[in-house]
Amino acid sequence: MGSVAKNDGGTRPEAGGAVSGKRDAVPGKGRAVPAVPAERGAVPAERGAVPTAGGAVSAAVDAARARRRLITTIKESLRAMSTQLSLLNHQVGARIELKDVDLNCLDLLARHGPLSPTALAKRAGLHPATMTGILDRLERGGWVVRDRDPGASDRRSVRVRPLRERGADLYRLYSGMNASLDEICAGYADTELELLADFLHRTTDAGQSAAAALGPG
Repeated sequence: MGSVAKNDGGTRPEAGGAVSGKRDAVPGKGRAVPAVPAERGAVPAERGAVPTAGGAVSAAVDAARARRRLITTIKESLRAMSTQLSLLNHQVGARIELKDVDLNCLDLLARHGPLSPTALAKRAGLHPATMTGILDRLERGGWVVRDRDPGASDRRSVRVRPLRERGADLYRLYSGMNASLDEICAGYADTELELLADFLHRTTDAGQSAAAALGPG
């Protein structure tokens, strides 16, 4: 009996201890629970990928808007430049008593001449009859001469050429603008100047095509 009681009493604490040990394991499991939020924490990381894709789309939209604004600025600058050059030409023409259209034709002859009156009228986008009056004024002012065209079958054919003796007057009046352009170009590298020259050349061609499309058929 005593041994049984002893054994029973001894085993109970052991059993109780075992039970207590098992109970201690429960809080241990409870401490393992925080691992669940860690797994749930992965969800925001996956959701975080969505704003990244949206951010890329937003950046692309912003870049497209910035490009449109830049193109608009370039177009507006070209219009402003055209206006300022027209004003400059008007002031120059007033100094030498030439109309704006006369000065334009003189510039075409300086860059592309000698030209026949018909060819000059085509380049200037003017009617041949209008060109006759312009050439009369330029010739009276000593700006151009009309020479017989030796290569033409029609003896009445002439070619118009500018007189270089008067070129110094124009160069003097445009010297301020030419000096400003030299100063501006000095601030650009050769590769940048090549890019600018290409852009201006293509813009000039576009303007010529647009003018031809609106001119008389």
